[in-house]
Amino acid sequence: MGEKPTIAISHLGCEKNRIDTEHMLGLLVEAGYGVDTNEELADYVIVNTCSFIEAAREESVRTLVELAEANKKIVITGCMAQHFQEQLLEELPEAVAVVGTGDYHKIVNVIERAEQGERVKQISAEPTYIADETTPRYRTTTEGVAYLRVAEGCDYRCAFCIIPYLRGNQRSRTIESIVAEAEQLASQGVKEIILISQITTNYGLDIYGKPKLAELLRALGKVDIPWIRMHYAYPTGLTPEVIAAIQETPNVLPYLDLPLQHSHPEILRSMNRPWQGRVNNEIIERIKTALPTAVLRTTFIVGFPGETAEHFEHLLNFVQQHEFDHVGVFTFSPEEGTPAYSLPNQLPQELMDERRQRLMELQQPISWQKNQQEVGKVVDVLIEQENPESGELIGRSSRSSPEVDGQVYVTGAAKLGTIVPVAIRSADTYDLYGQIVESYK
Repeated sequence: MGEKPTIAISHLGCEKNRIDTEHMLGLLVEAGYGVDTNEELADYVIVNTCSFIEAAREESVRTLVELAEANKKIVITGCMAQHFQEQLLEELPEAVAVVGTGDYHKIVNVIERAEQGERVKQISAEPTYIADETTPRYRTTTEGVAYLRVAEGCDYRCAFCIIPYLRGNQRSRTIESIVAEAEQLASQGVKEIILISQITTNYGLDIYGKPKLAELLRALGKVDIPWIRMHYAYPTGLTPEVIAAIQETPNVLPYLDLPLQHSHPEILRSMNRPWQGRVNNEIIERIKTALPTAVLRTTFIVGFPGETAEHFEHLLNFVQQHEFDHVGVFTFSPEEGTPAYSLPNQLPQELMDERRQRLMELQQPISWQKNQQEVGKVVDVLIEQENPESGELIGRSSRSSPEVDGQVYVTGAAKLGTIVPVAIRSADTYDLYGQIVESYK
């Protein structure tokens, strides 16, 4: 083992990328490589890049340039490698390999070839691979939480999104495979599993001929995991069957992450999401009626080409009307290779930034009010961090997802990775503050 180089991984981008990172780590450890978190000490640094929007690419490029300046041997993986393969090899002589989004499972072979002096380009033109429960994995999240990918890729072609071109068409895992991995995670002490894919409500369509999310949730209900959370649930896929499965499966949290993007039918048509515009209001009201305790998170894009003041006012009214628990807002990013890149009536960045600010400001009192409703309650909190100086604990209630939603600041003693009852004493716009209930043993 002493003969083998040490390897560090710099992870950028989304939780789908994180799972790829964890599988690469698992494969390298299994093959006997030393894996070090310290990039300075490592012989090779794998940079798992993001290429979703311009800001993400800029962060990826900054990371690559810093490592190049430190004379590191760089292996570039992830979406940016898939996107700009030739360009990266040309512009970064320090890059010893580029590895596509459908090829990360070949990382050990890539390193072996690089060690022989080869400059490796390992990129499938059309990604088709998806890891399963048999693929080694080394988790990088806090001990209580794990992401579980139910499908990879996307069959939709939204006008602004480059993901299908970088990750291929949808390919789902079987229910049996997903449950097997959930059982593994439960045996490792994981308390929360977050189901992810590009469109979780379309899960199973490609292998079963119709979406099977309801059946998957019911199967996961038999796994000994207290919290199962879903990300990326398209509202049109929240059928009565799926809603019934959420209602009737105690460990499936009524937390719905609805990537709505906009409210105005004309903008949704331009975004190539025409099916959504007709049903937004009706579906959201149906969800709220069926799941009165549901926590609704959504994201919007402001400044899409052709968005008028009237379109934007429609969006403001929509957010005011529905009072979502959590809202994320992005400004439109023109991505080369997508239809939206060449649409007329592109808006200036300054106007997009102003609209983003207005929408965020509209949402803040709504979020504050939602948090005030938690004050006085005793809620279950998953403890994730401890401030070494103050001893204060930080965790999340079931109403919040990691990294995107608020936290709970907790006084009292509890082990990391456990779920404990916390009496909520106060709240601000984003976070809650409370104390562990003394009777807790």
